[in-house]
Amino acid sequence: MSGSRGIADIGEKVGRDQRLTVDDARRLFAHPNVAELGLLAHAVRMRKHPEPVVTYNVGRNINYTNVCWVRCDFCAFYRPPGSDEGYTLPHEEIFAKIDELVAFGGDEPKSNEILMQGGLNPKLRLDYYEDLLSRIRDRYPSVQLHCLSATEIIYIAHLSKLSLEETIRRLRDAGLDSIPGAGAEILVDEVRDVIGFRKDRTHEWLEVHRAAHGLGMRTTATMMYGHVERVEDRLEHLRLLRELQDETGGFTAFIAWNFQPDETDLGADASRWNGVKATGYDHLRTVAVSRLFLDNFDHFQASWVTQGPKIAQVSLRCGIDDFGSTMLEENVVSAAGTSHTNEMDLANMERLIRDAGFDPVRRNTRYERVATRPRLQALQHAAAS
Repeated sequence: MSGSRGIADIGEKVGRDQRLTVDDARRLFAHPNVAELGLLAHAVRMRKHPEPVVTYNVGRNINYTNVCWVRCDFCAFYRPPGSDEGYTLPHEEIFAKIDELVAFGGDEPKSNEILMQGGLNPKLRLDYYEDLLSRIRDRYPSVQLHCLSATEIIYIAHLSKLSLEETIRRLRDAGLDSIPGAGAEILVDEVRDVIGFRKDRTHEWLEVHRAAHGLGMRTTATMMYGHVERVEDRLEHLRLLRELQDETGGFTAFIAWNFQPDETDLGADASRWNGVKATGYDHLRTVAVSRLFLDNFDHFQASWVTQGPKIAQVSLRCGIDDFGSTMLEENVVSAAGTSHTNEMDLANMERLIRDAGFDPVRRNTRYERVATRPRLQALQHAAAS
C-alpha cells in the first residue's frame, strides 16, 4: 500500500485499520517521500469519509481585544496593557461585524461561526464575557459562538477565583457553544517555556478541554509547529491529544499550522528558534502523519491562512477533509506579515475544492451540513463573474 519498503509494515497496519505507535509516527516523520505519506493519509480520510466531499464553514474572526500581559515571543498581535495601540472593541462594533457575517451567510440557526478570541486583558472579568456572549446569543440565533482559547478561559477563572468547570459552565450558560483549540502551540512545557513562558502549562490546556467535554461541549485541537520544537515534541503533542480524545471523545477537529516569524520577537532572533520558516513539504508531512496517528479524530482542517491556497489544496490529498472557514476577517496571522485572506473568497475556495476532485459542501461548527442560502449563492456567482 505504501510503495516503499521503509514504511511497508506501517502501510499494512494502516490498511488493517490498526493503531499506530509513537515509534511508527516517528518513522513517518523521517520518511522522505511525502507523496507516499499523503496516499496513506488520504486512504484513512476516505475510509472515514467515503463521499467525495470537502466541507467548509462560513465564519468570521473577531479579535475583541489585543491587550495582553503575557507577551508571547511568537505573537505579533498583542499590545501590552497601557499601550496606545491597545483596544477593546465596543459591543456595537462587534455587532456590526456580526451583522456583516449574517448578511453574507444567511439566517439558518447556528449556521454562521464566530471565532472570537483576544488577549489576556486584566480589565475584563467574567461578567464582561457573560454579558457579551448572552447579547450575541439573544440577538443572533444564526451564530455559533466558537470562542475563547483555553488560555483566556484559564485567566478568566483566575481573575474570578472560580474553578475551570464553574467558569466554563457559566460561559456556556451565557451562550458559549464550543471552544477553539488555540493556545495549544506545542504541548510540551520545555517548548512553552521558550515561546511563551508566562502562558498556561500543558496540563492546564488539556484540563480546559477535558472540563468542557465533561460539560457536553465540543472543542477543537490545534498544533503550531516550526519554531523551537523537535519532532519528538510534535509526537508528544499528538500523543497527548489522542489520549484525551480516547478519554472524552470531545474534539471535533484537528488543525495544524506553522509559526509565522515576521514581526515577532522570537522570529527576530534566529538563534532562539529553528531559524527557517516551515516549508510546504513540512506542512504536508505534518498533516499526513497527524491524520495517520490521530485515528480517533474525525475531521482535519486545511490551513490556507498560513500556507496559502495551493498547499491547502494539495493537503486535500494528504488527509484533510475540511477547508476551514471563509474567514471574513483575520488579524492575528496577518499581524505577523502573512495574509492570504485576499486570495480566498468563497468562489475561489469552492473552485479549489472542485479542482482537487471533491464537491464543496457547507457545514456548521458541529460538522452538520448547512443549506447554502439564496443570497449567499448570488454573492458566489457575483464573485465568480
